[in-house]
Amino acid sequence: MSGGLRSWGRFPNVPQRPHSCSWRDEVAAELHKVVSAQGDTLAFGNGRSYGDSCLAASDHVLHMRTLNRFIEVDWEQGVVRAEAGVTLAEVLSLAVPEGWFLSVTPGTQFATLGGAIANDVHGKNHHLRGTFGNHVLRFGLLRHGEELLTCSPSENSELYAATIGGLGLTGVIVWAEIRLIPIRSSQIDCAELRFGNLAEFFALSAELDRHHEYSVAWIDCVAKGGQSGRGVFFVGDHARYGSLQVHERPKLRVPVIPPVSMVNKLSLRVFNDVYWRAHSPRRAHKRVSYEPFFYPLDRILHWNRIYGRKGFQQYQCVIPDAMAETATAELLRAISDSGKGSFLAVLKRCGDIASPGLLSFPLPGTSLALDFPQTSDLKQLFAHLDVIVRQAGGRLYPAKDAHMSGSDFRNAYPEWERVEALRDPTLMSRLWKRVTE
Repeated sequence: MSGGLRSWGRFPNVPQRPHSCSWRDEVAAELHKVVSAQGDTLAFGNGRSYGDSCLAASDHVLHMRTLNRFIEVDWEQGVVRAEAGVTLAEVLSLAVPEGWFLSVTPGTQFATLGGAIANDVHGKNHHLRGTFGNHVLRFGLLRHGEELLTCSPSENSELYAATIGGLGLTGVIVWAEIRLIPIRSSQIDCAELRFGNLAEFFALSAELDRHHEYSVAWIDCVAKGGQSGRGVFFVGDHARYGSLQVHERPKLRVPVIPPVSMVNKLSLRVFNDVYWRAHSPRRAHKRVSYEPFFYPLDRILHWNRIYGRKGFQQYQCVIPDAMAETATAELLRAISDSGKGSFLAVLKRCGDIASPGLLSFPLPGTSLALDFPQTSDLKQLFAHLDVIVRQAGGRLYPAKDAHMSGSDFRNAYPEWERVEALRDPTLMSRLWKRVTE
């Protein structure tokens, strides 16, 4: 197939043939039809997973984006029930003017509700509110040959736990009900300041995280020596006053896929140095709309194209608190020495709020995430990084992964066997096949 759906990283480059339906009551028949013809399938949302977790082993997927309707909203309690193909952006477009916001949001608003649950996404406020799954009240789950099940902490609770972060393998999420948080304004009061090295990041995180709803840092992944780990620290809170209006920003677009990646040693070094120096070492306060604060890359449509025809891989890991500073320094040193990396390298402290999901990624510690253009020697760098993460007792994020070994996955996620026992046998992803067989 030359066309078809792909993961956001476009690696592995395995197009998926979509099978869609227009109404919720058509999903069971479409699931049966695809499974009968192909043997297995997988639900596919809006294609924001980076690696192969959203790619079916059969390369035939149920494209859920067409199920994009709201079912019921309660603006008194801040509860929304909608079909699984509704995006977070569509939730926000209705909720923000009513004085509500997503309890947890990842770095893109273009993920679907079904995808946010299947990958148990997390955000800048993990230290206060945990993962997306902590705010999922219930959902409708369709398993092949069965009636639609309602799953919640008290109803079909085993499937509820296995499905949150379960990578779409326990059944097809048809609808979901989530709880929102109240806000008074669509604006974010934020502060930012640059820091000179990794030790300063950990000092700032210890000082500021507990005082702010949102906290995250950009890291210069090519800085070396005494400046290794330098970056810019951002904190923010929903403004206490102001309009609830949503002002849509004009979008930019990467129109074509260049033959080679625009991210290279020269462009990385120049951009990162300019970006770091553009921020003040003194704390700067400002008020911004929620979109540029939470979703800076969403303004650039098809930004994944800048990595060229070979695509890219994201490396996202989390390191437990006890080893966080030491292991993160080793990771950054290895990345800097390689000359590889991305413009947007994100460092974030995670909290200790447990997710209801069996395969949830965050743990109390520090998460590092950055993108790498796909090259023939990337495997060698990832193998080096994997050793550091493994020895530190950390783990990788399956939703962003395209290389993790089966042994690393199984050791890092010991509950995988419970998910496998509850997996719908007609649902299989390329990732699950890779890490469990």
